Amino acid sequence: MEKRLVRAGIVGSGFAAKFHYEALQRVFSAKVEIAGAYSPSPENLQAFTKERNLKAFDSLEQLMEQSDVIHVCTPPVTHEPIVVAALKRNKHVIVEKPFTGYFGDGSESFSGDTFSREEGLEQTLKSISRMLEAEKESEGLIMYAENWVYAPAIQKEREVLEKSGAQIIWMHGEESHSGSHSLAYGQWKLSGGGSMIGKGCHPLSAAIYLKHVEGRARNGNPIRPKTISARTHAITRMPCYQDEGHLRTTYKDIEDFAQLHVVFEDGTIADVFASELVLGGVHNWIEVNTSNHRTICNIHPNNAMQAYTPAEHYFKDVYVVEKTETKQGWSSMSPDEAWFAGYQHEMDAFYKSAAFGEPVESNSSLAADVIATIYAGYVSSERKGAEVPITIL
Repeated sequence: MEKRLVRAGIVGSGFAAKFHYEALQRVFSAKVEIAGAYSPSPENLQAFTKERNLKAFDSLEQLMEQSDVIHVCTPPVTHEPIVVAALKRNKHVIVEKPFTGYFGDGSESFSGDTFSREEGLEQTLKSISRMLEAEKESEGLIMYAENWVYAPAIQKEREVLEKSGAQIIWMHGEESHSGSHSLAYGQWKLSGGGSMIGKGCHPLSAAIYLKHVEGRARNGNPIRPKTISARTHAITRMPCYQDEGHLRTTYKDIEDFAQLHVVFEDGTIADVFASELVLGGVHNWIEVNTSNHRTICNIHPNNAMQAYTPAEHYFKDVYVVEKTETKQGWSSMSPDEAWFAGYQHEMDAFYKSAAFGEPVESNSSLAADVIATIYAGYVSSERKGAEVPITIL
């Protein structure tokens, strides 16, 4: 297959922009040319582009003119306008999670602790609808950058489901660690929520995706989420919390723990936990219990490599694994963390789609289901865990 040239434009200059750039170096299904990057922060943009020998664009419009695929690596509050603008120019859009959300009414007094979750759900559904409508009218596609979908363990389970004809009965998964890389995380007006959306979106996306796979394999139609019961808590903001300096505690008005119970159209279920309250590195996994098999998909950590050192200074210049507090003692060293997490597989699939028109596994339908489920979950949490229907768009 002849490699086609596809031009990439990166919007953003922070953590997400950096790992998107790294993932682009491993795309083999198309010839990628990075047109450059744009960020509203000139200082950060110059640092990002200079280190990677990229062109720094003065405006988003100029970057879009020179690109075929736009990477949205910016805080969630900016996602909708950038995605819609790119689609209006018939560009493909790779948009980071969360897809969209509710970021307040624009007032100085807005607080994530006090707004009506029903209003948040209503406005989020409108945002999703606008993005889906823009995609429908565009030659470009929305590619939802949910790396869990493309993690090798999840894709292997996709194969098992399709070949075994299994019914997924119950799933449970978790993403937890000690905080976020993003400086915007912690303020609802920038991030659209806390642990439920910032961490829970990953195992939730995997669970919903696998039910989509099951339904398509059975009769061509994805099995969608139907109702949710959820609880959220802000543990590190409690007056009685004992802060010993190991967990991030700079959250202004978001939750740092969430529990979700999702019921699908066929009556099967998924349970998801998400928090900022876990030490010892990132804890990412999902277990799939079916009618004919059981699979445990470990993304982080995994035991591909175990390492021990009696003193941390020996590993001073060695990257061990994300979010670990110490390198001393035993550690689950990841020989290729991005590979296990699905970043390079995700990017290669997206560029294969951009070059040859093939469908993507992590699409706008999945993104819409995930965000609609999460914001229905916030309504449930406001109602102390009452079951809330999920609006499917």
